[in-house]
Amino acid sequence: MPRVYIAYTGGTIGMARTSEGYAPKPGYLAELMAGMPELSSPEMPQYTVHEYETLLDSANMTPAHWLQIARDIESHYDDYDGFIVLHGTDTMAYTASALPFMLEHLAKPVILTGSQIPLCEIRSDARANLINALLIAGAGDIPEVCLCFGDKLLRGCRSQKVAADGLTAFDSPNFPPLGRLGITIEVDESLILRTPERGQLSVQALVNPPVAVLRLFPGITADLVRLMTQPPLRGLVLETYGVGNGPDGDVDFIAALAEATARGVVIVACTQCVRGLVDLRTYRAGSALARAGVLSGFDMTTEAALTKMFYLFSRGLETDAIRDAIGRDLRGELSA
Repeated sequence: MPRVYIAYTGGTIGMARTSEGYAPKPGYLAELMAGMPELSSPEMPQYTVHEYETLLDSANMTPAHWLQIARDIESHYDDYDGFIVLHGTDTMAYTASALPFMLEHLAKPVILTGSQIPLCEIRSDARANLINALLIAGAGDIPEVCLCFGDKLLRGCRSQKVAADGLTAFDSPNFPPLGRLGITIEVDESLILRTPERGQLSVQALVNPPVAVLRLFPGITADLVRLMTQPPLRGLVLETYGVGNGPDGDVDFIAALAEATARGVVIVACTQCVRGLVDLRTYRAGSALARAGVLSGFDMTTEAALTKMFYLFSRGLETDAIRDAIGRDLRGELSA
């Protein structure tokens, strides 16, 4: 029988009612799961729940917690066929984007899931999410970090939270779902990454380099860009308009970007739009950014671009090597 390791980091899924609202309660999730007859079905894999000592609201998730999760998977990797990370929804897409870069030579499924309504409630979406994640992780044939939520199985580094209070809270706007969860679980085998490279799983630690995200808005000033890009900042995800446009009529704004890239700050343009990709050659307002040294993030999500920079800087690469790697697909995070 397949064996699945569940890393329970916190989040809504295992919360209990309190006089002050929903809150984490140690041991409560495992108690609820033990009372679910579906999980005792012979069709279900065996599972082990490892509840973290400090259960987090995912708004408190940091790169140090990403490393804790990655090390946890690494230490149990040989003993299980698949892994589930139970996680709060607010930053789940960031964790799902970071882990593919951190877990090198991954050959088993790592499935992130959670819920919008706690498992203790009658209308909870947690039951279906948990059962689907267990079945997918137990099958052991998707060697990727994925996010399983609602009726979709998504590539982790393509995922984004798109609804604050809907039960179909996640999507991958620029890449098809890896699977559809309907009457049956249908996985599109043609989309699964199956690299010929094999090796022992290893973890690339993230050293939390100084990187940031800046969203363009009408009236943004060169002074703000200069303030944001001062040392020790090393990388910036610039959320641009449309296909990669910025205020090219503001000469000082463009100069501020050029000054930063000349100092070695890696600036990557992603789009503020939900769907589509950055092409800095389409409009003059985009080519001005390119001349200032801004790189195209193509169809990467902001979450993927940010965590990719975490990964590249953590490897100790030179600036030119990082700039070159930004536009290359490493873990299925971009289509270019």
